[in-house]
Amino acid sequence: MSIYEHDLDKNSSNYQPLSPISFLSRTRRVFPNLEAILYGKIKRSYEEASNRCDLLSSALTSKGISKNDTVSVMLPNIPEMWECHFGVPMSGAVLNSINTRLDANTVGFILKHSEAKLFIFDSEYSKCVGEALKCLDKVPTLIEVVDEVAGNNKSSLQNSVDIINYEEFLSKSEASNILSKHPVDEWDAISLNYTSGTTGNPKGVVCHHRGAYLNAIGNILTWDLNMHPRYLWTLPMFHCNGWCFPWTITERAGTHVCLRHPSGPSIVEAVNSNKITHLCGAPIIMQMVAQNIKDLDQGIVENLKMMTAGAPPPEAVLAVMAECGIDIIHTYGLTEVYGPAVVCAWKPEWNQLKQTDQSKIKSRQGVTYSVQEDLMVVNPENMKKVKQDGLEMGEVLIRGNITMKGYLKNPNATNEAFKNGWFHTGDLGVWHEDGYIELKDRSKDIIISGGENISSIEIEGALYKHPSVAAVAVVAKNDKKWGETPCAFIELVDGFNPSEKDLVQHCRGLLAGFKVPKNYVFGELPKTSTGKIQKFLLREKTEEI
Repeated sequence: MSIYEHDLDKNSSNYQPLSPISFLSRTRRVFPNLEAILYGKIKRSYEEASNRCDLLSSALTSKGISKNDTVSVMLPNIPEMWECHFGVPMSGAVLNSINTRLDANTVGFILKHSEAKLFIFDSEYSKCVGEALKCLDKVPTLIEVVDEVAGNNKSSLQNSVDIINYEEFLSKSEASNILSKHPVDEWDAISLNYTSGTTGNPKGVVCHHRGAYLNAIGNILTWDLNMHPRYLWTLPMFHCNGWCFPWTITERAGTHVCLRHPSGPSIVEAVNSNKITHLCGAPIIMQMVAQNIKDLDQGIVENLKMMTAGAPPPEAVLAVMAECGIDIIHTYGLTEVYGPAVVCAWKPEWNQLKQTDQSKIKSRQGVTYSVQEDLMVVNPENMKKVKQDGLEMGEVLIRGNITMKGYLKNPNATNEAFKNGWFHTGDLGVWHEDGYIELKDRSKDIIISGGENISSIEIEGALYKHPSVAAVAVVAKNDKKWGETPCAFIELVDGFNPSEKDLVQHCRGLLAGFKVPKNYVFGELPKTSTGKIQKFLLREKTEEI
């Protein structure tokens, strides 16, 4: 036995499992009177906000929720969604945040696949929830949030199923009976987030307490985030747990300013009236802000910082944001790596470049977060690294501590994703001489629209259900507002001549609204000699539309 192993064991005094739950514990002790939550007329200190998290944890426990039980939530960016990011894991359960834009069938699949025992949802989504429940053999305990700030009311869904009001759910608990279940093992699951998938049903990404803790810290290091930021919630908290920022901002004892329906005017107004210092979002959020400032000739508070990720931000938009005095940091990641895990780390010498050259560099994805171990671009066939010449394309691979545990109940997909000891992102990019990566394409034809991943195969499957469609291929089309939107190329069955309106209506009956193609092109599809559709030729055609 080594001298460093003899009588030097782990114990409670020298080792505690890492968990972002601890951030709330510390902040409530040190800064109990500082403003934690701001939403309309609602203003809560960290002491008050923490007490509500305690009550939620206790209420969940009273309903039999315990370690590794799934608690699903379908909420917009309101205080209750922030509370779930602490109260649910404090009960020992796993938080499953559902995309509020999904269709009922997909929501139903997630509830069933995750084996959700309790479901917290906003009354605005009650119609979708009601349809989703029809997909289930057993209905979970239902908790409805009624957002009075938004002027919402209780839903009519309560007439057909048993529903508990969220505030009543909390009021029946007692903070004095709280027994927060900090994880015994930091490898325990903290959240379950579903990808949009590439072949129909989405995959459930299981994240652990250790990774959530580290990525929350990584956000602080990457953004050089000072204490007490005023953070505006424009990024959906359901998306990769808000890139771990519910935990990050709480560690910094910052103010979470909630915004239920982000738009250009509402973002600018919220930024100025609340003296916002930081916000996150896909390039579409940047464009909303930039366009509103441009159209209304409206200024914005000084020293505003924004983190963006998703589809590579257009250089022109980055330039406009710079003109507005908004400092942009560009990151890249996936649900499987807790959101942002790669950053275009800015070098001092780049400040001397022209603004257009700075924007071009800033649109690159970059290098790993400090809390992620490694990244490379390889030829996926032989795992050899591509040349760092900014030209040779390969697949982006990542590995490190902010990588998922795996896909829920899907060992084949997990093994495939972790092949050769690396997480295979499925994204194609180039490697520059300085080690910075730049995405060029999506190997699985995923379309990124407004920060949301859309499967082209799912859309194609929906269109194939229309009787007039003989063959279809869906590809991404560049869009000034959304970054990318689906464009459908369709071969028709002889004798049929549907209108675009017909196909739009058909798709809306099968898909979430944001997945419905914006453009339809009719004609023979280019194919190889074996009948495979040549999508790269169709992508080129979208530039002419």
